[in-house]
Amino acid sequence: MPDDAPPSITRINPPELGAPPGYSQVVDVSAGRIIFIAGQTAVDRNGNVVGKGDFARQAIQVFRNLAIALEAAGCTAANLVKLTVYLTDMDNLSRYREARNSFFASVTPAAAPAVTLVEVAKLYGADFMIEIEAIAATS
Repeated sequence: MPDDAPPSITRINPPELGAPPGYSQVVDVSAGRIIFIAGQTAVDRNGNVVGKGDFARQAIQVFRNLAIALEAAGCTAANLVKLTVYLTDMDNLSRYREARNSFFASVTPAAAPAVTLVEVAKLYGADFMIEIEAIAATS
């Protein structure tokens, strides 16, 4: 694959698996580079927690940090092929989806990475309510 060629990312949702809301069941990738992004939490550039006790603010900050990490690797949200999302309370699922949908709303071409979403007892910091790790693909 030439260095300037875009990666081939095909999102597949077999009818037998149902139509998922906002993600893909299968993502088939042929790329020159795979980028692994560490779990992003709701911290600012100085390491301060953003939105302590406010899930919506934390989710927005996590996606903001994810965008910064992607940009550092020369990517955008369109390059995302897999997310692993950790929530400390599944009651925040709808607020997570709002932040996710807003994050992907401006992406062209449309992106719907494969997603694993789990509830965990706690994250590495007592104030964190959400963490997202990601895999992106590019040429």
